[in-house]
Parts: sequence; structure tokens; C-alpha cells
Amino acid sequence: MKIRQLLFGLLLSANFVSNAQDSKKEVLFSIDDKPYYTDEFSRVYKKNIDLVKDESQKDLNQYLELFVGYKLKINKANKLGLQNNPKYQSELKSYRSQLSKNYLTDTKVTKELIEEAYNRSQKEIKASHILIMVDENAAPADTLKAYNQILDIRKKAVAGEDFGKLAQQFSQDPSAKENSGDLGYFSAFRMVYPFESGAFKTKKNEVSKPVRTRFGYHLIKVNDIRDNRGAVSVAHIMIMKPADASSSEKGKAKIQDIYRKLQQGEKFEELAKQFSEDKSSAGKGGVLNSFSSGELSSDKFENVAFSLSKQNPVSEPFESEYGWHIVKFLEKHPVKTFQEMETELDGKIRKDDRSRLIVNSMNEKLRKKYAVKRDSKLYASLVKTANDGLYTSSWKIPEDTNSFNKPLFTIKDKTVTGTDFLNYMNNQQKNVPEVKPVSKLVDVLYEKFLDEQLNSYYNDNLENEFPEFADVMEEYRDGLLLFDLMEKEIWEKSKTDTIGLQNFYQKNSANYKWKNRYDVLIVSSTKSDFIKKAQKMLKKDKTADYIKQNLNSGTEIQVLEKEGVFEEGNEVLPKNVTFKPGVTDVIKEGDYYFVTRVNKVLPAGDKTLEECKGKVVNDYQQYLEENWVSDLKKEFTINVNKDTFEKVKKQIKS
Repeated sequence: MKIRQLLFGLLLSANFVSNAQDSKKEVLFSIDDKPYYTDEFSRVYKKNIDLVKDESQKDLNQYLELFVGYKLKINKANKLGLQNNPKYQSELKSYRSQLSKNYLTDTKVTKELIEEAYNRSQKEIKASHILIMVDENAAPADTLKAYNQILDIRKKAVAGEDFGKLAQQFSQDPSAKENSGDLGYFSAFRMVYPFESGAFKTKKNEVSKPVRTRFGYHLIKVNDIRDNRGAVSVAHIMIMKPADASSSEKGKAKIQDIYRKLQQGEKFEELAKQFSEDKSSAGKGGVLNSFSSGELSSDKFENVAFSLSKQNPVSEPFESEYGWHIVKFLEKHPVKTFQEMETELDGKIRKDDRSRLIVNSMNEKLRKKYAVKRDSKLYASLVKTANDGLYTSSWKIPEDTNSFNKPLFTIKDKTVTGTDFLNYMNNQQKNVPEVKPVSKLVDVLYEKFLDEQLNSYYNDNLENEFPEFADVMEEYRDGLLLFDLMEKEIWEKSKTDTIGLQNFYQKNSANYKWKNRYDVLIVSSTKSDFIKKAQKMLKKDKTADYIKQNLNSGTEIQVLEKEGVFEEGNEVLPKNVTFKPGVTDVIKEGDYYFVTRVNKVLPAGDKTLEECKGKVVNDYQQYLEENWVSDLKKEFTINVNKDTFEKVKKQIKS
């Protein structure tokens, strides 16, 4: 809808801009005596001017109209009390969380990890591994035992013993018995980060030093390293699997028929247009968007596509999870550039073990920024309250906490008490690490608690730290209010106001009409003698199955058919289809001959409201939007300072 596009154009730009403001802040206009200032108007205009596609909206006079209209809607939302809606407040909190991400991480470390991930994504490694399991919080003695065990195994591997047999004998990965530790090919983000790093730092045919992950200690043998396959562009013809499994043979037979037509010299693109059941690509001759390894949900389809080349451009029919395909090679593409992958890699890093490195770096910065000093005496008394019950979730906060209810540390103007830490320990009981003795466990919990408090304080004060963040948050607040208002005043009304919708449909019924429609059976062939035979059969009212059975042999497909109801102008219809029942003359279009039997004609006429309800609802929404601002101008009093506006225009143009 236009209003959504306008709102995003006005307010929800993903790029932050400089917070430079006019040297003198003046009232540009008011709505019911509420002032709106020149600095906000100038900032929003400058930030979004390149995003606006409608040239009329770049005109400052027109833009002021849009801006005033936008503020009218916000006033209406506040007047209705939509800002108090719990759903709105929850969404605002969620938006703030997303917006704050760039401020809450160490950008230098993030950039280094993105570059590392990109470099690794250029390669795919084929590796095997041996695992000796040990918990990441295990006692030192257990950790040392596992480490010595993995070292002994490594000595055997380095001495020349077969790595696969060692994996079968010693690895505690359950799958090792069957696959000898073989992991196949993988690239960045396919394994936990420490394992990935160990693999990428190991040379081909060598065995890594022990690698520690949260699962235990690993040995990694790199069996092969190959270049990333990049991306490939293909076209395909698809016959979808039927819901009824008993009908699957029919789909398989049809893809074989199409393949034989290809072998007879018919064009792939034409066959895709006529018979492919992938509606998104059939009209384009079966052409798909380019894809790289792992982007499709079918490994089978990907592997077939990547196996093709200019020398071997067309696959044999094959079955995937979704149907039967014939794939044609179009082009191979190199691996994406760093600029093309940067945003994608950033998102993956935030969900990966790598994120711990970013978090740790940010925590270190905040500790330096706020320089917290702990009350050592109070902390010592807090440690004494802890016991082994923390490991079994049976520890309880002391009944009398008065002596702990005083500052443990202070972050600028925020005081954190000993009681706050007691409550934190209580909430952490279900997930405490197996760190012993209990005094060390309390130290671990305290460090985590301190980092959380520092991050919380920093996050809560982003508006004070970064003026541009405060500006964008204000815009988000208004934007969300507008969405809620639109939902209430426009979108829901257009769906539930049945009388208004019916009246709108009746006034505009000329916009909702059927063209002529044809119930047809179309037969095609590359051979004129076979199409003439098909024409005779059509005149005798023979079915599509009858025609195929009599004209197609077991090895050669001479004719293919398509039947259904199609509207006039549909590209499926041959050009000589006329508005009367019967069998047409044979017509040649390109390399194909066509003959059509028109079983029934449905003349042009009005669509019922039910037949076109989706389009009527969309049109009704647009109608309501266009008339809405006019009503709001009557509801609120608007005063524009024309002299101030003229000064703003000169400042912006200069």
C-alpha cells in the first residue's frame, strides 16, 4: 500500500545520518498549538530525499504537505490513546533492541571476524575427526585425562596409522563406527567455530593438534581442500509430485515424454513454457534465479545443476523431494565479492560461537569506560551465603537481607546492591556451570552479573550517548503509532465494512470485468502430419488421453496437450482461437504446430464481488487513504509559518 511505502521512505531508513541541525531552531508549523520545528523537517527531508522515487515528493512544498499529513495522523493516534496499547509498547521495545545492535557490539572485532569468515568461505574442506568427550566445565583432572588421551591417539596418527581406523576404535562420536569419522565437505559456519578454525589452520593430509570445543577434544585430518563452487544459473522443467502417491507414475511418465521431445530437437524454453508446473519460472522458459551451494532445499537438485556445463548442458530426468525435473545449464558465477556478502556474514556471526569474541571485547570496553569499584567487605559476606545447594538448585537467599541491601558497586548514577546480586544468584541456579569450589562459582557468577549490569546501563542510556540514535527512535515511535492507526482506520475497515465495500464495488464495477474465456483442449507438435491427425480426432470429440495413446509411441512423443479455461490474451492460447465453439485450423507459431478445440466460450462480463474481492479491497483501501488526510485537516487546527518555511527552503537548496 502507498502509505506503507511513504512511511518507510519518510522514516524507516536503515542508514543513520549526521545529526547536524539548523543553527537556529524555529517553529515551522503547529497542530492544535503543538509545535513542530525546522530542524526535524530539514533532517528528515535530507535523509530520505534519495529514497523517494516520486519526483513530486522531492518538491519542498509538496514534501511539507506530506510531512504535515504525517504529523496529523500521529496526532490522531495519540488522541485515540494508541500509544498506551501493550502491543505497541512491545513492538517499540523490539525495534529498539534491533536498532541498538550496532551500538552494543565491538565493531572492530566484528569487522575482523567478517573478513576471516569471507576468506574461509572461498574454500570447502573435506575432513575427518576423532572426538574424546569432556564437558567444558569439567574438573581439571578430567580435562587433563581427556587431553592426554587425545595426544596418545595423535601420536598414532602422525606415526602413520590409518586415521579412519583410529576413529572407529577410539572416537566417542557415535557416527564414527559407520563413517570412520568422515565429515564430508564443509565451509565457514558449518561447524562450531573452534572446530572450523582448527580445520582451516590444518594443511591438506595433515592432522591437527588437539582442538577444544564444548563437546571435548578433537583431532582433525584434512583430506581435501577445494575452491568454493560459486553460483550457477539454470532453467528447469518440473512436473510436481501429486498429493496422491499412487499417481506418481503419471508425473514420471510425463517428464520422460518431455525429455524425448528434447532429444527430438524441440526447444527447452518452449517446452518449459507449455508444460513446466513451476509457475514462477515456466513463463520465463524455466529460468531460475542463480543459487550457490546450500541455498536450495534440495541437495539433489543442486548437485545435478553444478554437474552441468556448456559441454554437457542438459540433465536427464531426475526425481527430487518435490517432483521430477530436467535441468538446463545457463551460466556459472564466481563466488560473491566481500561487499556482496558482508551483511549476510555479519548476521551469521551474531548467531555463531564467534559472537562470544565480540561480547567479550565489548565487556572489556565497558569495564574501562565505567571503572566500577566493588565493596570488597560486602562481597565477602555475599560469598559466605553460598553453599553447594547452588549446584542442585536448592540454595536459598538468606531470610534477612537487610545487611546486604546496600551498594555493592555503582555505575555512574545507578546503584547496584548486594541484594540485587543475591537475587541474580538465585535466578541462575538452574544453569550454573560445574565450577568448584563454590567460592569460585560465586566469582564466575559475579563477573557475569557485572557484565550484564554494565551492558544494561549502557543500553538504557544510548539516547543520551548518541543523539542520532535518539532521533531515529523518535521516528520509530511515530512510525509504529501510524501503523496501528492505519490498521484501525483503513486496513481493518476495508475488510470489515461490508456495506462500504459493496457500495465502492458498485460505483466502480466497470473496473472489475472478465474478458472472454475459453474452455479449450490444445494439442501441439513439431510435425504437420501428426497435428492434422490430432485435428481429425478433435473434431470427433476424442479425449486428450485418446489422442496421445494413438499418436505417441513408446519411444517417440509426437504430440503434447494442454487443457483448461483461459482468459482472452493468455499466452497459452494460440492466436487463431476464436469466440465460438469448435475445432480451429492448424496454426504454426515458431517451430510448433497447434490445433485447438474450443469446448465452451464464456463471454466477457462483470465479475461478482466474490470473484474479485482481493482487488476491490486493495482499491478500497487506497480510496480511503486518499480521502483520510482531508478529514483530519477538518478535525485539527493547522498553522504554517510561511516566512519560516521560505527560509528553510533557501537553507536546504543552498
